[in-house]
Amino acid sequence: MRRLCQDDPLWIGPYAVVAGVGEEAERHRTPDRRYVARSADGRRTVLVHVPHPGADPARWVAEAEEARRLAIPGLAPVAEVDRAAVPVWHAAPYTPVLPLTAALAAHGGPLPEAVVRALGAALARTLATAHARGVAHAGLSPAAVLLGVDGPLLACFGAVRAAAPEGEQRLGKPGLDPGCLAPEQAQGGRPRPLGDVYALGAVLSYASTGYTVPEREELPASLREPITACLARDPARRPSATDLAAGLSAPLQTRPQALPGPLAPVPTVLDGPPFPLPARIVAALARQSAGVLVAPAPAHAQETRP
Repeated sequence: MRRLCQDDPLWIGPYAVVAGVGEEAERHRTPDRRYVARSADGRRTVLVHVPHPGADPARWVAEAEEARRLAIPGLAPVAEVDRAAVPVWHAAPYTPVLPLTAALAAHGGPLPEAVVRALGAALARTLATAHARGVAHAGLSPAAVLLGVDGPLLACFGAVRAAAPEGEQRLGKPGLDPGCLAPEQAQGGRPRPLGDVYALGAVLSYASTGYTVPEREELPASLREPITACLARDPARRPSATDLAAGLSAPLQTRPQALPGPLAPVPTVLDGPPFPLPARIVAALARQSAGVLVAPAPAHAQETRP
């Protein structure tokens, strides 16, 4: 969590804002603003989202309502939507999560190869479910991936559609990560499923190297081929989300362990289900959860709601 800044709201709908979620330095590439907030009586804690100042509120809230209707496993839940408020917002019950950008910061650098593969497989399965319903997520970026102990949740549904209508160039629009924009979407084309696959390739590049557009040689050997395929400029050359999920879920063939048995890595509870996360990220999630539990009611919650 981060302390509130001068331009952060104190109230969002009926909720008093407690803290921000995500890195301050990443706000310009994040399609929405996320906050931990509490109801006035202190009984409910939520993760609440408001649109990036540069987004169109009507389009943004329409995408939030569509995400609420879809309720796809792996899609960040949307439990409440208020299109009449200023700013518009949506919220869901709070669970400890870190945006992928903050997760890399907590880990101290790129994620282990096995974690990246598990992350990619989980996100690809979520996208495949959406694509089977004829829906493109159109908002995948490192900031859109919320990591928790049960696996990733995919937020920022429809961020590309909210940033600008079809036919209008989207490259350079506030809140969009240029490295995750498929060429056809950047130029104003209709967001389609294979554009999501391109964005997923950029996200996995980021998780592996810290950059959405790395040199091919920087990528882990087992991920070079699938990530490069995802980032093909021609959509027809990209794999489907279903095929990508299957490929990333397949057991990784490794060389026999060269170290003596006692020196070999020992599996821990962090390596198994529900989702493998490095210890530092688990610790960061635990600190966030503890911080929310012990956080006193913000001073403005004692004041009359504006």
